[in-house]
Amino acid sequence: MTNKQIMLTGFRPTGRLHLGHLHGNIVNMIKYHEQYDYYFFLVDWHALFTEYQNPQNIKNNLIECAIDLIALGVNPEITHLYRQSDIIEIPELTLYFSMVTPLSWLERCPTYKEQVKELNAKDLSTLGFLSYPVLMAADILIINADIVPVGEDQLPHLELTREIARRFNSLYGEYFKEPKELLSKATRVIGTDGRKMSKSYNNAIFLSDDFETIKAKIRQMITDPERIHPTDPGHPDICNVFSFYKLYRNENITGIENRCRNGEIGCIKCKDEISKIIYDSLKDFQEKRKNLEKDMSYVYKVLEKGRDHVRTVSLKTIKEVREKIGID
Repeated sequence: MTNKQIMLTGFRPTGRLHLGHLHGNIVNMIKYHEQYDYYFFLVDWHALFTEYQNPQNIKNNLIECAIDLIALGVNPEITHLYRQSDIIEIPELTLYFSMVTPLSWLERCPTYKEQVKELNAKDLSTLGFLSYPVLMAADILIINADIVPVGEDQLPHLELTREIARRFNSLYGEYFKEPKELLSKATRVIGTDGRKMSKSYNNAIFLSDDFETIKAKIRQMITDPERIHPTDPGHPDICNVFSFYKLYRNENITGIENRCRNGEIGCIKCKDEISKIIYDSLKDFQEKRKNLEKDMSYVYKVLEKGRDHVRTVSLKTIKEVREKIGID
């Protein structure tokens, strides 16, 4: 048993992880490992909401994601790492919540309309997608989490979780906590085309990329449009490549900034230098990942261990919920 507060993080498995995932979220999550009773789950049901017409890659993506996370430092000894679809009590709790959740609460959720608009190439006019926040509430409340790290765009979903918890408690008696948010200080990582790094934009530098691949991708990036010759004074404040120097807090950042401004280093050489810095930062991860790929039984055991623990917790929750509703 532990007296630590429960923290929950869900991660959507979309295939290989990239620098945007690492610096945007994962680095922050790993630092909380020892402070909380940490639950970390891979949301394959949530992935199915948008990929239900082509679900073939979801399972493989989930396993690839699990390997990446363990290699990055998600420690299975102090973290419950599990697959959402292994916890069969979650959909039962989702059903109970759906019975007490007014339709208007779901329709007013701002992220619902935004995602329908952004993902207009997919048919999202489904009951499942509309009720996405109800499943999210069940994910969180099945373990009665105290804290959920979220970005500002996810705050409406978390507030809806609290509203569902309050409504359940008012109808059937106090049981669920109202989870608090921990605003993630996520770093926006620029992709090779200047937009936010994303697999769907085909502008990502993946954590598993080798040095030559990273170098080739970085070399494609636009730097200072006013700079024609290597000896021309540069403007690092408008250079996308320089954003990586700031991201990695390289000890020579002031030096590289001055060399650029003084025309002492050309863009190609600057790109190759940061490519090496990025690659060197990933060497340890890539070595651990290769070792994990040779021992897949360990990866599956980690997910099984997480499943067994969370199911013990979720069975207790469902038993209590049934008793409160009066059907058990």
